[in-house]
Amino acid sequence: MAKIPPGVGPRFPQVVVLFGATGDLARRKLLPGLYHLSAAGFIPGCRIIGVSLDDIDADGFRGVARAALGEFASRKVTESDWALFSQSLDYVPLSAGAPALRAAVEAAERSLGGETRRLHYLSVPPSAALPAVQMLGEAGLVERSRIVMEKPFGTDLASAVSLNARLHETFAEEQIFRIDHFLGKEPAQNILAFRFANGLFEPIWNRNFIDHVQIDVPETLGLGTRAGFYEQTGAYRDMVVTHLFQILAFMAMEPPTALEPAPISEEKNKVFRSMLPIQPADVVRGQYAGYRAEPGVDPESEAETFIALKCYIDNWRWAGVPFFLRTGKRMAEGQRIISIAFREPPKSMFPPGSGVGAQGPDHLTFDLADASKMSLSFYGKRPGPGMRLDKLSLQFAMHDTGLIGEVLEAYERLILDAMRGDRTLFTTAEGIERLWQVSTQLLEAPPPVRLYPPGSWGPKSIHQLIAPHAWRLPFERAWRDPNKTGG
Repeated sequence: MAKIPPGVGPRFPQVVVLFGATGDLARRKLLPGLYHLSAAGFIPGCRIIGVSLDDIDADGFRGVARAALGEFASRKVTESDWALFSQSLDYVPLSAGAPALRAAVEAAERSLGGETRRLHYLSVPPSAALPAVQMLGEAGLVERSRIVMEKPFGTDLASAVSLNARLHETFAEEQIFRIDHFLGKEPAQNILAFRFANGLFEPIWNRNFIDHVQIDVPETLGLGTRAGFYEQTGAYRDMVVTHLFQILAFMAMEPPTALEPAPISEEKNKVFRSMLPIQPADVVRGQYAGYRAEPGVDPESEAETFIALKCYIDNWRWAGVPFFLRTGKRMAEGQRIISIAFREPPKSMFPPGSGVGAQGPDHLTFDLADASKMSLSFYGKRPGPGMRLDKLSLQFAMHDTGLIGEVLEAYERLILDAMRGDRTLFTTAEGIERLWQVSTQLLEAPPPVRLYPPGSWGPKSIHQLIAPHAWRLPFERAWRDPNKTGG
């Protein structure tokens, strides 16, 4: 196995207290991620204590973990690595209370020996977060610890302020890591490298050269068992405040003084402070046909399963540039893209019928799927007599580098960062409260939901929202397959 570079992992062995240890997220992402980090040598030593409502023992939890790895692990699980990992697992049912949890943590720390740190991961519904925090406080497990919180973080400004205040009664702000798995993805971080490490694009990354920006995250999945959750939250609270605005901040932020957590968080928060309040007239809310007939859904539900909106960042770099955001369930394709449309030059020199401008402006497109891709489109001359132009593109895919196997999955990267105390990819209390503040007008007076057919791109009114521009999805040109020659 490849040697792990110094500084990538935490300095000290870790005791992980995993609330919601038998739940869906833990089985799909967290347990496979912790297994890989341990087996690959990223963590110098690790003990994992599962906590949940299920009345099982440590062996029962090992069975849950082994089944989770068998179903969801993206890498090969060897019996020798599993044997080591299984020995690191322990379990405390929630009913056993704070004393039993403290005893389990102390036993785990003794087994590791020397100095250790604690990571408390709250993979629980919002309603269960504060009781878990209270249990940790009662167990005396705040010292030498960091706590990872899952979204959504509040449902409006008042609830976010209240939740932060309650959290700060037990944990200091620097101990709290509000997770956004979108920012844990390699492509999201690649935006920072692309912007600030290259001399080509940063000089034109502003209102003088960029016409508009799209952040588009349609999903083909429905809600499954999450209908009750969605009735309380909807797509805006679930996806826009927690994910799309965070991506927007990476895209729009000023160069930080250093690629370190505090300077990056400060530049992200400056973006949020510069955002104008979201106007209900600039929002399209949608609901896929058939949603109201699903189990747990109000037959007259106004919860949105789709949202598209236009927002502005009122600062020197971005004044007047619209940012268009879209996400929804049961849509035509599953995609995660940022698309930057550049201003078009005067084209009066080109003869009529040349094709210039016929396919819209030049675009720089980032694909935020796990295997990073980028594309830059431009007009070029078609071979032959006369001046006929076609839209061409330069494309890059992470597969081209041969390094795709070294990509950490989003949750793996974020768990590692939290263990190291690196807050670069996490949201601060100030940032999340500001986002709820700019959302207040929309949440108080939302436009009505409009129905859209499952398998479509959303309600038809999204085209009026973005006019005179057009949505980049669906793409007219497909991403080239790097495995095919001559493509």
